[in-house]
Amino acid sequence: MQVMRNTLLYLAKSQSSNALAKRYGLRLGANRFVAGETIEAAVQAVKTLNQKGILATLDHLGEFVGSEEEAKASAEACLRTLDAIQENELHSHLSLKLTQLGLDISRDLCLSNLRRILARAKQYGTFVRIDMEDYAHNEITIELFKILRREFGETVGLVIQAYLYKSEQDIADLNEFHPNLRLVKGAYKEPSSVAFPDKADVDKNFVKLIDQHLLNGNYTAVATHDEAIIRHVQQWVIDRSIPRSQFEFQMLYGIRTPLQVDLATEGYTVRVYVPYGVDWYGYFMRRLAERPANVGFVVKSMFKH
Repeated sequence: MQVMRNTLLYLAKSQSSNALAKRYGLRLGANRFVAGETIEAAVQAVKTLNQKGILATLDHLGEFVGSEEEAKASAEACLRTLDAIQENELHSHLSLKLTQLGLDISRDLCLSNLRRILARAKQYGTFVRIDMEDYAHNEITIELFKILRREFGETVGLVIQAYLYKSEQDIADLNEFHPNLRLVKGAYKEPSSVAFPDKADVDKNFVKLIDQHLLNGNYTAVATHDEAIIRHVQQWVIDRSIPRSQFEFQMLYGIRTPLQVDLATEGYTVRVYVPYGVDWYGYFMRRLAERPANVGFVVKSMFKH
């Protein structure tokens, strides 16, 4: 199983595999996890979720752009997403990656694109989450978040990954900003020098980070499909009189949908991460790597076509 996971994560970064996937489109089975290739499809997906009492965060997929023009095009797509949220009165946030906005080309280019997006979001009263990418981009992402948090206040939030050893200290260092953090286990392949290699240790650290951030009095987005961790949070906040208004459960589009509905029905805030766009391949492969059993589903989808 670990060999398959490593293979899938390797393929996620393969340009040739990406090109092949784009040729065959969402027929590969990605439509289970991706709302569609257009903003119109994404809007419809969010409307369906909202009708069930579930919130969303939209993500126009893209990462590791190769030119300033591509970075600016990605920024425009984020701006159009914010416009669509506003025009359709969606209960949705926006998520984005810094590499899709040009971080690997120029720090200043990325910041310029981010400032345009956050200014539009602040105008609309919409929240923007900066996703965390691989370890190589971790420190610069936190650095830019701090700059933007000072400029745009509660309009911007961040993601922290539990599989990194440094994340406990990162949360302590960020506490002065009282940030809205999405806490996740982490989906990139990292060496044991920077990340817990064993799932049990990741799970243990994940719970520790959730407890730490909640105890600090900060808004906590608990991003997990793990029912044991969800039950822990439900009981833990009761024992410490932490209101439901201080946290939410976040899940991925197309995964554990009945659980999403059940939690929302029970009165918990539930938010679903809704990705869309033509650059869906890397995201799709990481979802398969998280649960290789999904590969069987993909194979069946391919033969249906």
